[in-house]
Parts: sequence; C-alpha cells; structure tokens
Amino acid sequence: MWQRLASFVLKFRLLLLVLLFISTGIMGYFASKVEMSYDYVATIPTDNQKYIEFQEFKKKFGSDGNVLMLAVQTDKFFQADYFRDYVKLNQDMKKVFAVENIMSVPMAINLVKNDSTQKLEAHQLFAGDLSNQQTVDSLANKFYQLPFYKGLLYNPDSHAYLMAIYVNKDVFNSPKRTGVVKEITKLANDFQEKHHSEVRLSGLPLIRTVMATKVADELKFFLKISFLLTALILFSFFRSFSAVIMSMVVVAIGVIWSVATIVLFKYKITLLTGLIPSLIVVIGIPNCVYFLSKYHAEYAKDQNKSRALVHMIQRMGIVTLFTNITAAIGFGVFCFTNSAILKEFGAVAGLNIMFIFLISFIFLPAVLSYLPPPKAKHTNYLENKFFNSILSLLTTLVFKYRRWVYGVSVIMLILAGIGMSKLQSVGYMLDDIPHTDKLYTDLKFLETNFKGVMPLEIAVDTKRKNGVVSLQTLNKLDELTQLIASQPDFGRPLSVVEGIKFAKQAYYNGDSSNYAVPNQFDLGFLAPYLRMKGAANAGGDASTFTKLVSSFMDSTKQVARLSVNMKDVGSKKLPELLDSLQPQVAKIFDTAHYKVTFTGTSVIFQEGSRFIINGLMESIMWAFLLIMLCMLYLFRSWRMLLISLIPNVIPLAVTAGVMGWAGVALKPSTVLVFSVALGIAIDVTIRFLVNFKQELPKNNLDISATVKQTIHETGLSIIYTSAILFAGFMIFSFSGFGGTKALGWLTSLTLVMAMITNLTILPALLLWMEKALLKKARKKELWNTLDEEKDIDVAELGLKNRD
Repeated sequence: MWQRLASFVLKFRLLLLVLLFISTGIMGYFASKVEMSYDYVATIPTDNQKYIEFQEFKKKFGSDGNVLMLAVQTDKFFQADYFRDYVKLNQDMKKVFAVENIMSVPMAINLVKNDSTQKLEAHQLFAGDLSNQQTVDSLANKFYQLPFYKGLLYNPDSHAYLMAIYVNKDVFNSPKRTGVVKEITKLANDFQEKHHSEVRLSGLPLIRTVMATKVADELKFFLKISFLLTALILFSFFRSFSAVIMSMVVVAIGVIWSVATIVLFKYKITLLTGLIPSLIVVIGIPNCVYFLSKYHAEYAKDQNKSRALVHMIQRMGIVTLFTNITAAIGFGVFCFTNSAILKEFGAVAGLNIMFIFLISFIFLPAVLSYLPPPKAKHTNYLENKFFNSILSLLTTLVFKYRRWVYGVSVIMLILAGIGMSKLQSVGYMLDDIPHTDKLYTDLKFLETNFKGVMPLEIAVDTKRKNGVVSLQTLNKLDELTQLIASQPDFGRPLSVVEGIKFAKQAYYNGDSSNYAVPNQFDLGFLAPYLRMKGAANAGGDASTFTKLVSSFMDSTKQVARLSVNMKDVGSKKLPELLDSLQPQVAKIFDTAHYKVTFTGTSVIFQEGSRFIINGLMESIMWAFLLIMLCMLYLFRSWRMLLISLIPNVIPLAVTAGVMGWAGVALKPSTVLVFSVALGIAIDVTIRFLVNFKQELPKNNLDISATVKQTIHETGLSIIYTSAILFAGFMIFSFSGFGGTKALGWLTSLTLVMAMITNLTILPALLLWMEKALLKKARKKELWNTLDEEKDIDVAELGLKNRD
C-alpha cells in the first residue's frame, strides 16, 4: 500500500500541492469567522440534575452572576466633595452601555409612610444639595439607621462601601463585553486617581472578561514565541532554512485548518478548544522531524535523492500514520463524555491530528522533490558528537546496567505512588491568577469586607400559590437568612423577607428596632401599606425598591429566592459546606411542604469542574484501552503490547507523583497534561518499535544488534523531537497563569521522562524478551502487518536526482 501511496504522491505532487493551498485558502476564510464562547454552563450535560435546576431557576428569576462590584474603603466617604464625586461616578456608570441598574449608597431608597394615602412611598434618600456638608451628614445618619443596607452596601467595621453594577447578561455573553469592562475600569481609575483612594473591582462579569482576555492574549503570544523558538531549534539541528520553512508551513496550515474546523462544526473558541492550535504544533513538528530525518538518513546512504524520497514515504508513512492515530485516539475519546465542551474539544482535536498527518504526508515529499538534495552541512546533525555520546551512554545503560535501569524505575514508581496519594482535585475561580494580580487582590478585598462575589441562589418552593407571603414562610425564610449569615464563608442573604422587614420599619416611622418580620398583629395594620407607590420627588427611581422585592418571588408567589454572595471556597469545599447545611435547612423547612434547592453560578462552576476532571480522567482510561487495541493490531503480540505500554505508564505516573509532591491540584488545565503527554509518548514508542522491526531482518534477526542500531538511529530523531517539544512547552511555564504554567512544565517533564524511558526501559525490555521475540520473528508472526514492500522504480516517477 505504501508503495502505491509513494508513487501517487510523487507523481501528482504539483496537483496535490495546488489542491492543498486552495483548500487552505478556503479554510482560512472560515477560520477568520471564529468566535469566542462565553457560555460557562456547557461543561455540564443537559440531563444533569443541577443543570436542570439551574435552568428552572433562570426561567423564574433570570440569570444570576451578572453583577459587577466596585468597592472603596475610606473614612471620608461622606465628606461633601468625595461623596459628590462618588455620586457622579454612579451617574457615569449608569450611562455605560449594558449597565442596567446600580445599587449603591447614593442610589439608596428610603420608605416613608403616608398616612393620608395609607401607602409606603419610596424616596431616593440622597437628594437635595449634596455640596452642603450638613445636608450630607444628616442624610448619612438616616442611611445608617436603615439595617437593610448594613453588610449589603457598607461594612461599618472597615468603612468599606460597595456599588453593585447590574449588567446585561446578553452583552456579557458577547464580544462587546470587553469594551464595556474597559469603560467601567476607566471610570473607576479616573475616580481613584482624583481621590488617591484605591478602587476595587470584582464580580463574575469582570473576572470572566479579564480572565478570557488575558488567557487569549497570552496564548497568542506564547504560540508566536513557540513558533519562533521551534524554528530556531529546527535550524540548529538541520542547518537548513528550507527544512525550517517547510516545517513551519506544515504546522501553520494545520493551525488554520483546526480553527476552520471549529467554525465548520458551528463551535466557538472555549477554554479547551483554544488549546488546539498549540496541540497541532506539538503533533505537527514531530511529523516533520521524523520525515526530514528519515529523508536525510536515506540520502546519506547512497546520495540518491529520488530513492531517499521514496524510502521516506514507504518507511515513515506507516510510522507517522500510527503515531497520529494514537494521538487522535487520545483526544478523540473525549467525544464519548457527557460534557459538551469536552465533546467539542475531542472532535476538533482528533480530526485535526489526522489532518496534520495528511498535510505533512502531501506537503513535505512534494516540496522536497522540487528542492535540491541536502548538502553535507544539512545532514551533519546525524553525526552530532554530543547527541551520539548521549546515545552511547544510553546504550551502555541498556546492555551493561539493565538491572540498575529496572531498579531506578521501580524506585521512581514507588515515589510516584506516594506522591499520587497526596493529589487533590480542587478548582477555584481564580486559582490560576498570581496572588499579586489586582484581579486576585480585589477579590480577596471583597471577600474580607463583603464575604465574596460568588453568587449562590437558594430557591424555596412552598408548593402552593401565594405561599411565600404567608407569615409562616416569612419566619422560616428569616430563620434561613440568619443561618446562612452566620456561616463565615457566606455574605448577608437578600430575600423578600428583608423587604418586608424594611417595610415594617417604615411603618413604625423608621425606627430601626422594628426591622423585623411582622407578627400577625402587625400584618393587619401593615397590609394596606405594603402596596407601595413612588412619590413624585423620587427622581424616577421610585419603583426600584418594589422591583427589588418582587424579583425575589416568582409570578405566582409560590417560589421564594434567597440570594447570597460567598467566598471562592473551591470546588472541594463548596459541596461540603452545602451538605453541612442540608440537615439544618431540613429542620427549618419540612420537606413534605417545602422543597429547598441550592443552585446558582457557584454550584454550576463546582459541578462543571468536577465533570471536566472526571471526563478527562475517564477519557484517559478509554484512550489507554483503544491505544492498546491499536498497538495489538499493529504488533500482533501481547508481549509487544506489554513492552510498548510500560515506557508510557512510567512517565505519566511520575508526573502525577510530582504533582502530588509539589501540591499541584487536579483541575482541567493540569489533567490535560496526561492526554497530551500520552499521545506524544506513545508516538515515540511506535517510532522506536517500527524502526526496530524494519531493521531486524537486515541484522539477520539479531535482536541485540538491532536494539543497539535502533537506539542510535531512532534515538537521534527522538532526542531532536523531544528537545523541540520540551522548549515549546517550557515557554508556557513562564506564564502568569497557574494552569498554563503547570501545563508547560508538567508536559515538559513528561516528555523528558518519556524520551528516557523509551530509550532505556523499552530497549531493555526488548532484550529481556529476546528469546520469545526471536521465536516469533522466525515464524514471521512478529508485525506481519508491516512486511517490507519492494522499492518502486523511481524512474517511473519522473523525478530528477540532482546530485
């Protein structure tokens, strides 16, 4: 088959190149249409119970997590000049596109009883001449007499004040959100510079926008640096501009095709699919190195360019095909998970890994056929003294110190096992951000002063219409509010009961001691006043309080909503907190008459992290199984299957152990290391074993001689490839993001370990099974699917051998 493929590629090389570039131009058009995804719920299957509960909650109350928070800490907040500018800041913020509402001190509403109309009128508290210090002081005293706002808009102990900016969720699920965040940030910075008082910004809209922008910009930057560094290393090895340019063109075409595939599949760029271009570089470069090194090695034998090209295709085609198949399997198995984001990643990555094989298989032989044959300086790397000395050292270890190789491997596995026992699976909203970053420090400020920004929603279904406004339910909601507020990781909850308590205080002429749930006696007098209306002088915000209260009940008043902000406690601690609350909540709300549901973005984030991690771990197991079947088909020997897996299990185990010892948690970015590393490590194994098989007959079935030759011949390209990939991934270890940094140095570590194990343990195992392998080889049962094909007549291809 490979004989016919070599003939086809070289005969029709011009046509194939033209078709390749035309298709790349078309793919480039589609790639230019790619969009970012801002959907953070796609990590969870649609049939998941928590997903269903969250969707039901949004139908009743709308989306949560659309509040951006601005906080200041100062003793001069109510000084006339400072407060006047803060009011101006509120007004400017409200004018920003996509800002729907603002809840802050200057926007605070006070309820005033009107006995003549028997109504509670909503007045904007801070109205009048705010340039007069006495007026501001008087209004501030009134504000401090309203318990409704205590802990919600200000912290009396730390003199911190909060502005809650409600933004349009549709805009913040689109690319327009970047511009909105920039405008809000600019207004905050201008205020900060004028008053020399630090302004803190946080909230999910801000965190998501800044994180997405930073990660995208950094990945683009590192991808460019990776291209440049890879090119420099390739040139240092091959000493050929043409070899470097060809390799870069192959991976560039692969990157274009991968981005276009995302568009053609109607997907968008997500946290995972955004990594695919880098993975294409990772897979594409080894393809180029293997093809080019084989071409140079074959040309060095008899200086025949045409024959070297044919041998390159015949002997490296099957190696590259199976290395790409195993890599595609490693990522393609994500399609079988229940997570939409993982399915998208698996489909695009698996398909494009096969595309990069097709691109390199067509492009490299075709272009090489038009270029002059390599010069001596281009093949000098085959005799590199430094690398050959390393290979000689490895050969000595394999043949003379095999027991030491096994012993060190066992010790590493034991240490890795201890390290793996220390592994923890936990994710935080900002665990990848440096602790010195303003995004992180501002979040911690909000957590210290207002207990955080992560939204948690509690839905209480009374199972009957108007059940929420019954006195019994209001008392239970108040009891639940006090329970939640007493927890150190939760802020002050907001619900309809807080509005009722505020109304009672207003009924008793603003007496703060009456900020409490009304009793049966109070309700008789209070009922008419609960039908609030806005006063004429309310400044257009009269209905704000009414809308706020009504937003915490559904239209039938059957389901109550209790909203609370909480600290970013992590995906491990959050379910423990919620589980600990369940028994206490059950004591308050009888399950026969009430149904209490914990939902919101905090729960969805925790559930999404769990699904991604579990999906990745499950996919790795499936990948191992499918790769085992692939290797079994390729080698037709259980012994060879065992030999091929051991050198790949050890690097993964060592990496997992190092993560445990170093305290690196299992999270989506770090679990991905194992998928990347498995695909690359198994490639090295296939490359070594196939070369071993091809050289075995030439050495009269002498296993020892063939192992030694394979270490020196294949080992060189393995070292070159590993060095390129090591450098490419180590760049990411300089990232400012913990996840990207971990992906860089952990993958680099795994690649180095895979190179060492495949050049020591793999050949040592071949020698260990020498008798059994020799017996199979004599019976022609070893790799009978890879029997050598006869060389084709290069004269038929019309190639010019310009020596």
